[in-house]
Amino acid sequence: MTDTAISESVKNYYGEVLKSNQDLKTSACCTLDAMPWHLRPFLTDLHPEVVSRFYGCGSPLPPALEGQTVLDLGCGSGRDCYLLSRLVGESGRVIGVDMTEEQLAVAKKHCDWHAERYGYARSNVEFVHGQIENLASAGIDDNSIDVVVSNCVINLSPDKRQVLTEIFRVLKPGGELYFSDVYADRRISEALKLDPVLLGECLGGALYWEDFRRIMQELGCPDVRVVKENPISLDDPEVAAKIGMVNFRSVTVRAFKMPLEDRCEDFGQVAIYKGTIAEHPHGFDLDDHHHFETGRPLRVCGNTADMLGSSRYAEHFELIGDKSTHFGLFDCAPPNTSRSLDSGAACC
Repeated sequence: MTDTAISESVKNYYGEVLKSNQDLKTSACCTLDAMPWHLRPFLTDLHPEVVSRFYGCGSPLPPALEGQTVLDLGCGSGRDCYLLSRLVGESGRVIGVDMTEEQLAVAKKHCDWHAERYGYARSNVEFVHGQIENLASAGIDDNSIDVVVSNCVINLSPDKRQVLTEIFRVLKPGGELYFSDVYADRRISEALKLDPVLLGECLGGALYWEDFRRIMQELGCPDVRVVKENPISLDDPEVAAKIGMVNFRSVTVRAFKMPLEDRCEDFGQVAIYKGTIAEHPHGFDLDDHHHFETGRPLRVCGNTADMLGSSRYAEHFELIGDKSTHFGLFDCAPPNTSRSLDSGAACC
């Protein structure tokens, strides 16, 4: 099966086979109760048709988005775009890109409805038909995007390296990639990769985690942070019979477009969170092993200091120290190396 045939298979599955999220065969896509608490009040302001055609695997919507330009890859019916519309505010901008015309038709139909609901003079959301492997064709310029999000879509692409390459092309220096996707604990055989149901259910195209890590390193991003994760259950007997030997996880990942080292190095730096992000007054989680309690100093490695000080989060932190003195490696490993978190999961 060619890349074009794979894309056509995905478009058919999401445009014709699935009529609502009730038709899914696995837990790779989430129920609305997986939404973080601070976002749940916004759900009542979403059009029911937009919600019913949502097939994401998490809630990859980072904080501190006021006035930002956010790109949603594989936006589908637009659920996350309309949530982002609220988060960026009327002065911000949201661009959704998707290749499935049936999904985009649903999204576009409700632009004015949401703008009126939010009290905006005009919609701050734009939906573009295009391939996420070629964002230039969708009119996305170099260094033009503050934040890229994606919700269980990159696994559907036949060329994931090219998608990630495009993401780092369009991100501004210091910009953030924040997305949820499905990962496998091994490389999946070619036969299973081409199964239309497994592909459409976000399983056949799931990357082996170590291959994802290697691609990111080759693209100049050697320090990818896991924010949240959860195992995926194969609830359909037919699906389990085909691919039950593989363990899948829904993972929310954070990465930045900035020069970072491939190891966590110790320069004696300290970060203090000011508690100034509205939805996180008491603390901020950079990833699954960096919890910044408001006002409490925390020793950080050089990479973490750069992520906080050279991104849009800089105004929310006080950073003490620089890189003039090196103290060797910094123990920056997650407390649970199995990454089997049982709270704050990326998915349902």
